[in-house]
Amino acid sequence: MQLMTKNLKPFVLKGLMACALVILGATAHAQQATPAVTAIDILLEPDNTMLQHSQAVNDRLLKVFPKGFALDATHRPHITLVQRFVLTENLEKVYAAVGKVFASTNVTGLKLEAIKYYYIPDKDLGLSGIVIKPTPELIKLEMQVIDAVAPFTVKTGTSAAFVTGDVPEVLPALITYVSDFVPKSSGENYHPHVTTGLAPREYLDKMIAEPFDTFTFSPAGAAVYQLGHFGTAAKKLHQFDLKP
Repeated sequence: MQLMTKNLKPFVLKGLMACALVILGATAHAQQATPAVTAIDILLEPDNTMLQHSQAVNDRLLKVFPKGFALDATHRPHITLVQRFVLTENLEKVYAAVGKVFASTNVTGLKLEAIKYYYIPDKDLGLSGIVIKPTPELIKLEMQVIDAVAPFTVKTGTSAAFVTGDVPEVLPALITYVSDFVPKSSGENYHPHVTTGLAPREYLDKMIAEPFDTFTFSPAGAAVYQLGHFGTAAKKLHQFDLKP
């Protein structure tokens, strides 16, 4: 009996090793089969008139809350048309489809009006912005872009889909916001704005109570960015050529 057991040991060990290799192979295959996802913002880049106004507000907010963020290359002032999760491998297809929409639209000819300040509360802080009056032309453009990118979208993503820098996890609310952008923030629910910074809510309450001098401006460009923390335009992925 001992002899039989001794003879069986090599076969048992080989069987266990084979099972382990199968399991490891299946795990590796599953990891490889999980496609990468990117959180994108298809946006309009404002002209100098809006840039000057948004920069002035950002400077003001940084004076009262230096821990906020400056408007820079990783926090570009912009007007979001749509935020979506897409398969990274399909980004070039997204650029081509959306590019056709912009090619058939006089984007820089749009006349937009900034009408007030607002902020999105987050505990004791608020994400501040300048509200833009939605126009039929702007909403039409938004819906055309949404339709163009629709074939390449996926339901949701993780923090890995964003530009996260030193803080690897984005707020779960941001993932939900991007997942639900269509329809919760599009069409009749579309609220165009330019984000201007972060500050204490107490200060922002006073700021939005101040008189607001409305002004008009136009888009100067259009691009696709990868989203970062707070839904900022963190990394430019593609710049569109707009007709004059």
